[in-house]
This record gives sequence, structure tokens and C-alpha cells, in this order.
Amino acid sequence: MFENQSIGFIGGGNMGEALIRGLLSTGLFPAERITVYDVSASRIAYLAKEYGIGTSRNVSELAASSGILLLAVKPQTMSAVLNELRSHVAHGPLVISIAAGIPLAMLQGALPEGTAVVRVMPNTPALVLKGASALSRGKNVSVEQMEMSLALFRAVGKAVETEEKWMDTVTGLSGSGPAFVLLMIEALIDSGVLMGLPRHLSRELAVQTVLGTALMVDQTGKHPGELKDMITSPGGTTIYGLKVLEAKSVRGAFMEAVEAASKRSEELGKG
Repeated sequence: MFENQSIGFIGGGNMGEALIRGLLSTGLFPAERITVYDVSASRIAYLAKEYGIGTSRNVSELAASSGILLLAVKPQTMSAVLNELRSHVAHGPLVISIAAGIPLAMLQGALPEGTAVVRVMPNTPALVLKGASALSRGKNVSVEQMEMSLALFRAVGKAVETEEKWMDTVTGLSGSGPAFVLLMIEALIDSGVLMGLPRHLSRELAVQTVLGTALMVDQTGKHPGELKDMITSPGGTTIYGLKVLEAKSVRGAFMEAVEAASKRSEELGKG
């Protein structure tokens, strides 16, 4: 699928690095066909040393030599990057954006007519190759190009295709979701410490509890509520704890957090 293809990363931050690591570890791309550009010279130097990939001095040089362009930049800098790219993609590369909130209409409108563009919302567990990515195709993307895009993000976890109208919600759920889960893990660890556990032991137990529970939901296929009921004995410890969480509206707080993050993604797209 990727024979003789070259991929260029505009932006070498955490997500860009995660994808580079995934492509190399799965063998989808050899190091000599991966190139990166970043505004930080020290960041470029680090990536080149760590992964043996190529580097580029500027966006135009990178664009001209890449069959696939991955835009891993902040939403606030996307307009400037697209303006610089516009005159350097006449060779028709596949352009993939992972910038939160930036709609396909903006990406396609800023690039030459006919440019194939895919919008992606990945998340940070891609750093350990356990990410969740949702992809939406632009109007000029072929079946083969979409298959290629999905394969790229499956190198760092799970990847699914969705309609663009759901991308802001995806951003609020799986894009911002890791931060919400990390807050919960931190609270569980501190709770164990509060009750007298050594921090290292509390951390180990809390992390494994969350990891194992997620795998249990994934692998059994059962509804989370059904699994919860299996743990909750009449008059037991768990139901007493759940009563407190319900009284504190923890369920509602998580729902409001996803809603707020989704709306912020929509605002970024309009801005």
C-alpha cells in the first residue's frame, strides 16, 4: 500500500512523534521515507537522532518531496501553514490534518482545487500505540487514499471513519477524554493515600484497576452498566461508594465535560 510513498510531518510535537514511532514499529514506513519539519530546531534534531528520520528546513521543501503530508500543528497556526503550502502541492499529495476543530471546508478552501484532504482526531494514548482516532474524508479522497489514512492511524491504535458532523463530539470525547480519565486516576491514587496506602502501591493498584476495567468492557462486549452490576453486591462496599458518586453528580460532570470540550472544538473551527 505504501510502496515508494514518502510521508512528511509538518509539526513534530508529541502526536507527531507518536505517529512516527508507530509507523516505524509496524514497518509501514522505513526511516528514510519519513521527513519532519518543526519550527523548533532542537525538536527536529531530537527526532532525527532518536528515530533516524529525515529533516527539512522549511514547509515548502518538505511539501515538494512528500506524497503524504501530515499537518500536526496547533489550530491557531493552521492558516499560516496552509498559506505557505498552497503553492507547493501541485503534485497532488494526500493531506492529513490532526488539528482540533479545523473543518474540511477550511482545509480544502485554502489548498488548490482537487487536493485530497482527510481530517483526523487522534488522542494522546497514541504515544503508547493505544490511541483512538476518528477520520473524515474530504470530497476528493479516493477509496485507496482513505484506506491508506486508516492504516496510518491503526499503526498507533484503533482508527475509524466517521462523518465530519461528529468530529467536534469526537474531539470532546476521545480527544479530551484522556485528560478526564487521568484526573480520575489521580483522584483514585490520592484516595488510597488518604486511607493510608503508600503512594507507589496506591498508584500501581489504581492504574491496573482502570486498565483492567477498560479491557473488561472491550473484550467482553458487555454494557458497562451490566459489568458494574456484577461488581455491586447488595449492601456491600461498592454500592455505598456508588451512592456517594451519584450524590456528587459525577456521571453528570463527565457528560458536561465532554459537552464543553465539544463546543470548544466547534468554536475553534469557527475562529
